[in-house]
Amino acid sequence: MKVLIFGVSGFVGPYLAREFMEHGYDVVGTDIKETGAIPFMSANILDAGSVERVIRETVPDMVVNLAAISSVGQSWSIPQTTVSVNVIGALNILEAARHLEKKPKILFVGSSEEYEASNKPINEKNPLNANNPYGISKMAQERFAEVYRERFNMKIYCVRPFNHTGPGQSDSFVLPSFCKQVAEIEKSGKPGVIKVGNLSARRDFSHVKDIVRAYRMILESDDCETVYNVGSGMAHSLRDILEYILKFSRQEIKVEIDPARFRPVDTPMICCDNALICKKLGWRPEFSVFDALREMVAAYIK
Repeated sequence: MKVLIFGVSGFVGPYLAREFMEHGYDVVGTDIKETGAIPFMSANILDAGSVERVIRETVPDMVVNLAAISSVGQSWSIPQTTVSVNVIGALNILEAARHLEKKPKILFVGSSEEYEASNKPINEKNPLNANNPYGISKMAQERFAEVYRERFNMKIYCVRPFNHTGPGQSDSFVLPSFCKQVAEIEKSGKPGVIKVGNLSARRDFSHVKDIVRAYRMILESDDCETVYNVGSGMAHSLRDILEYILKFSRQEIKVEIDPARFRPVDTPMICCDNALICKKLGWRPEFSVFDALREMVAAYIK
């Protein structure tokens, strides 16, 4: 079985490639820049011709689309690009795949940001009502997946992961930013200042290894119509997480609020109700966010 991963050079890509390879799949990756770890074909997801060429030449059994503008904060700065990459890019994959004689399974990665804000754990029946460009683009992607599934009889899977992290994630995201700043102060051997945004927000963070295992299990299932939430099922405040990370340094660290790190709209709590995927597919988290934090701090210090 051959898996084609769009956006393989990003944060999640190498973890997903390893997950599939460890379970006996042949993996081909594609992106605008090469990783060097697996067979690779260059393609820009916004170039319909190059997307079609890659899919036609690889003839994959499964396609996973990780190519995306994946930061809520970044999506506010470049809303047009966010919609282009996340929606037009997905359409380019759908159009290329539907013309194959043997249509592959396709997995589109959505987000918890699609849901309406809630102060309770969110399950798959919660209303979709995104309040930022990123979440809106993922809602649109999912709707196109439904239409192509019905119109062209394609096996298109959708998943809504909650926040996930681990070594290799860009420090433009909150937890790697915390870990990197604390690691640099520790390495300096001197007191320092860490700049943070909204620490009262509560978020459900998973280890990326748990997330990619869920992606594989979802694609291996026969049911392409069920949309699964994937998350740890626990929400931690960023303040509590920061206090945990600060313990990795022996230096005195002052915490400074930076208004530039606040989002225009920030949901107070996002927590995953993962009961459906646990019940139907037998998936369970094997790691915690604190495992990921320890690994990230160690990586930055090294």
